[in-house]
Amino acid sequence: MDAIPASIHEGMRVVDNEMQPIGTVEAFRSTDEAPDAPDVDAAGVSPVLERQRNDLTGLLADLFHPDDGLPREMQEKALREGFVRLDADGFLASDRYIFPEHIDRVEADRLVLSVGRKDLLKA
Repeated sequence: MDAIPASIHEGMRVVDNEMQPIGTVEAFRSTDEAPDAPDVDAAGVSPVLERQRNDLTGLLADLFHPDDGLPREMQEKALREGFVRLDADGFLASDRYIFPEHIDRVEADRLVLSVGRKDLLKA
């Protein structure tokens, strides 16, 4: 998939490529760019992330947890392409980041991935 689906929402169930439940959508952000007008900010942001910031550092601080250890280049990729933060099922399970290329489809109230949990970047 080329973008985060518009029908995604917080709390949506997420299943892996084997249709096994792996968690729920904690937060999301759609792409920053409108396909026909790259200079237009077209981001769709979950309510958790709605606070506006004017600088990249402030925006990155709002979107990503400091203890994630997500490299800066991955943070910038997430801002450009969009992402979903997965609240992983399981007591000791690490949350993960889902990028558009990991998404197969949306079915009703479920986000279906094209990969397994182990293939997602840990949060």
